[in-house]
Amino acid sequence: METKLQVRNLTISFRTSNGKVQAVRGIDFDLMKGETLAIVGESGSGKSVTSKAILGILAANALVENGEIIYDGKDLLKISEDDFHRIRGDKIAMIFQDPMSSLNPIVKIGRQLTEAMILKGKVRQKESRISFNSYLKLLRQAMTQAQNDPGKTAGIEEKCKAFDKFEYKHLALEAAYNKAHDAAQEAKSLIGVLVFELEKDAAKDLNYRVSRIGRLARQSVQDYVVSSRADQLETLVKKLSPDMRKGKAAADHYAELRDTLQKLGDILTEALQKDTPDFFTMGYYLTFSGQPLPSGPVKELNAELRAYMDDHFMRDFIGDAEQGIRWSAAQSCEKKEACIRALKAGRKVFEQPTLDKASCEQEQKRLAQAVQESIDPLEFVKDSLAYTFPSALSSEISHYFSAIRKNQKEEQRFARQTARHDRLTARGKNADWSVAPKSLTDLESVRQSILHLIDQLAEHYQVRLNESSRRNYAAETVAAIDHLKECASGVVNKVTKSMAKEKAIKLMEEVGIPEPHKRYNQYPFEFSGGMRQRIVIAIALAANPDILICDEPTTALDVTIQAQILELINKLKEERHLSVIFITHDLGVVANMADRIAVMYAGKIVEYGTAEDVFYHSAHPYTWALLSSMPDLDTNEKLDAIPGTPPNMIYPPQGDAFAPRNKYAMQIDFEQQPPMFKISDTHYAATWLLHPDAPKVQPPRVVTERIARMNAKRESRHAE
Repeated sequence: METKLQVRNLTISFRTSNGKVQAVRGIDFDLMKGETLAIVGESGSGKSVTSKAILGILAANALVENGEIIYDGKDLLKISEDDFHRIRGDKIAMIFQDPMSSLNPIVKIGRQLTEAMILKGKVRQKESRISFNSYLKLLRQAMTQAQNDPGKTAGIEEKCKAFDKFEYKHLALEAAYNKAHDAAQEAKSLIGVLVFELEKDAAKDLNYRVSRIGRLARQSVQDYVVSSRADQLETLVKKLSPDMRKGKAAADHYAELRDTLQKLGDILTEALQKDTPDFFTMGYYLTFSGQPLPSGPVKELNAELRAYMDDHFMRDFIGDAEQGIRWSAAQSCEKKEACIRALKAGRKVFEQPTLDKASCEQEQKRLAQAVQESIDPLEFVKDSLAYTFPSALSSEISHYFSAIRKNQKEEQRFARQTARHDRLTARGKNADWSVAPKSLTDLESVRQSILHLIDQLAEHYQVRLNESSRRNYAAETVAAIDHLKECASGVVNKVTKSMAKEKAIKLMEEVGIPEPHKRYNQYPFEFSGGMRQRIVIAIALAANPDILICDEPTTALDVTIQAQILELINKLKEERHLSVIFITHDLGVVANMADRIAVMYAGKIVEYGTAEDVFYHSAHPYTWALLSSMPDLDTNEKLDAIPGTPPNMIYPPQGDAFAPRNKYAMQIDFEQQPPMFKISDTHYAATWLLHPDAPKVQPPRVVTERIARMNAKRESRHAE
């Protein structure tokens, strides 16, 4: 399964007037394509901080002390704000707890839905043009070098120029089609609104609105029937003079007007449902055949044009392109082998017990160059490990040497405070403060992280080399041509105001808002809390994101509306193939929607597994406590509250942060943080109870009884 997002050793703190608060402490997780990952924990556990770090919207006093957030070959913690602007809201969208915090109370809903679409549309057009030109240039260079024959260079250049030339025709045809299609969509939408108002006897500005519908209809479908219907509409409206707006004659005219509008709408609906022509092959045919387009049904025409282009150009071009992609891959494999050798040689610099700054920085530059040269520029699906290695290595090296200085300052601070405290005690005074424990960075741990980065990439490259003989270059070449077509189409996919409005209305329908045409022009205060949350979901979906982050989206809603919103998110995830991060303090909310669950406490993930693992085989006492406090209809006994409060993260505990609230805690829980023990391939928990020498402890009775009831219900459903 494809990994959409990787979070590695993420560590975040906040500067406060009382000291540094450690909010997230070295968490790791992956988000797979099409899955829902739930992050569950009490307030202050670090859930929302993690999500805001992914979206790049941390507060100004936040300190990202360590870690990586990898998306599409980029470390989101290290990219510029300009680069993040292309991702935030476009590829990764977020739904917040309070919908009013995401909505402008004095701007109509329609404008808030369409504004981002129009702005993002312009950016995507520009990026598509750049991607098309740069990728075609790289492909042409690889095709030329693969031939290794100066006599064939001119032929390759001509083929690439021909490809570029008929793509211009393709773009012109698709742009004209999009304009007509959008006009038909807008005319159909306007007809629907006007017919509704005529039925309610509430239509205004008939002359202007009918004239606009007629103009759009003629732009969309240029034939005699549409033109005559548009003329008929305008004639009917002119007959409705102000002095004949009442009575039987006016009623007959209104009925005829509605009938004509509906017939025109039916024609536009039929036109919109027709098959889309293949403008790519059509562009080639019109550019090079010298003949007019053949007549016939669209599907037959597409097949005929495809055959013509394949015979006269595309098979030959794909053959040369495949050679170029093979050549580029072979060069990349050679560079990967050289990179593996460089990584193994460079590892020795970082194996020393104490690192030398000049040697480390010099080696980092050498390894970064070797990795950069090993990346195949024709692979448009980015290798995340390779792309992020230089920045990750540089970050770890900087972390090591900055930690040396910070540790020295921390030792000096601790010594000063200890001496002051001792002086007060020696004079017989009771100090009303205590010496803060040392907050030191483990330099050996950082050094091991550097070695792990190097070993990880070397192993990854070796796997890629071993798999290189099984690559399907024919399929990769077709995918490369499709990538160029997609980029070309992106250039002409302009988002106009009318297109944005039509899409906004469709989104409102998709998220379950009734009468979207009417509610499009309303303000946020005119919506209920559940409806406002649906609007926020529609805004988040406007750019077709890959990842949707839901930060407590149902907390402010009543129970029945909660269920509706959860069901909506589940439906949208399936229909749009979204990857979802769902953040909540209520474990019960995610029971029927999460694929995997990460339980967080005091900035750390304490249990991680599938929904089945966490609900039926939970292993951490904190997870037991959450399950024990979760109400359900079948629980007769008093629910168990979690005693105590979360720790003060200015002074994080040395051992397990949950130990003071854990009735199963052992002495070691107060002295050492437990590692993440592996229970199964999908299930992990950080508790000393999983150590082989620990006493065997059963979950609380309320948990075991609940699991038994859930199992009984599940078996009953299966039996039915």
